Amino acid sequence: MFEVKLNERDFEYDIHSLIRAFYPGMDVAVSVSGEEKEDGTERPEHTLQVTYAEDRIELVLSGEDGSETDRSSRELSAQADRKERKNALKSLLYEMLREETGADLPWGNLTGIRPVKIPMALLEEGWEPEQIAEHMQKTYYTTEKKTGLALSIAQRERQILKEIDYEKGYSLYVGIPFCPSICLYCSFSSSPIGVWKKEVEAYLQALIHEIEESAHIYAGEKLQTVYIGGGTPTTLEPDQLHRLLCALEDNFDFSHLLEFTVEAGRPDSITAEKLKVLREHGISRISINPQTMKDETLKIIGRHHTVEQTKWAFRLAREMGFDNINMDLIVGLPGEDYEDVKKTLQEVTALDPDSITVHSLALKRAARLTIFKDQYQEMTFTNNQEIMDMAEQMARDAGQYPYYLYRQKNMAGNFENVGYAKENAAGIYNILIMEEKQSILALGAGAVTKRVRGELITRSENVKDIRNYIDRIDEMIERKKRLMEQDSDGR
Repeated sequence: MFEVKLNERDFEYDIHSLIRAFYPGMDVAVSVSGEEKEDGTERPEHTLQVTYAEDRIELVLSGEDGSETDRSSRELSAQADRKERKNALKSLLYEMLREETGADLPWGNLTGIRPVKIPMALLEEGWEPEQIAEHMQKTYYTTEKKTGLALSIAQRERQILKEIDYEKGYSLYVGIPFCPSICLYCSFSSSPIGVWKKEVEAYLQALIHEIEESAHIYAGEKLQTVYIGGGTPTTLEPDQLHRLLCALEDNFDFSHLLEFTVEAGRPDSITAEKLKVLREHGISRISINPQTMKDETLKIIGRHHTVEQTKWAFRLAREMGFDNINMDLIVGLPGEDYEDVKKTLQEVTALDPDSITVHSLALKRAARLTIFKDQYQEMTFTNNQEIMDMAEQMARDAGQYPYYLYRQKNMAGNFENVGYAKENAAGIYNILIMEEKQSILALGAGAVTKRVRGELITRSENVKDIRNYIDRIDEMIERKKRLMEQDSDGR
């Protein structure tokens, strides 16, 4: 265990995330002076004392026997704002942990999920790429490779988003929280369709009610992208998909639409009838997500489809005219090594999708893989820079280039998720959700509406539990209305 003691509550998330990045798998306990703390029986291997003062930050690291192993401090100017204080703290802590472990992290001391926002903001301020690269490496300790990746993606995103209206445009997200089965690593708001079959119709009715009552919220603004995700939207029956899409068409103005994505996702949820419905409603982009092309791994992670089903679903979608298909993969799955990932990428690129998203496995707290970790202790979880480089090179060889990136907590190898795409096949919504430059109206269980006005972002969250969502749907609608009223009052 790694124990952290603070003299005042501040920057706990950043401290916790950095320590976990250097010590993956180790429990991190954070306490604040003067606050009651449960007595633990486990003796900490390391103890970090963080002292915030008006003009300085001091860190003291002690070993298991209580003896001091490192001490570091930094003076702060009287004018130092919160951002400067946070950067000073993270810089000190990174240098201390790097010295203690002998390790460097690919993304340095960056703990947020949106590292590309940094070069994007600086490009918009007129900085030259060379200046941005120097700033990121000096301030955040990012490696040359990750700095270059973030910068190249920021430059590509700016080109892709040229047609996006940040002020008068918005995007729409619709969540379907059902899946054929729940994957071992999943912590999203999704539920197995077999258990919830009787609730699907009630959920759809509540969702359509939310669509009808929420559509006017952005009246007068331009709807530019729509994303139906989950979960797995194609767990809905064809007639249910049709009713959902009709409700959207009847209540929203699609005349400014640049992209309409449906995450078909799981191959075992795809049928010709469902794809026909999507085609008839003009869906421009879909995902068919194998995660791996190894049948043994698919069984381990709880996906009830085979590699051949993935190939069948993909070819069927192509035959039916879908010309923008994404495929999601995960690196670091249990038991898979470099050769397994290489074989997956070979089989996926042979299908010739229009985009590939490569995820690094993130061990989420609410995932079965974490909750029942004792059952999986003998499994290996392998990810490294060599595998990430190989994935990037194979995507490039297939004519695809990185266009968006995000990170998650407890991600294998402290790496990242990267979306690769052919020319004109990038997922616009994916970029918008990461860069937080445009408002998003989000409907369905667990969906989070974001009202973006320059640097100000306000949120309205729907409850995650399906039955709660159905029972409290009018409350969810009122939350959105209040969000817009607050926004109007503030302008």
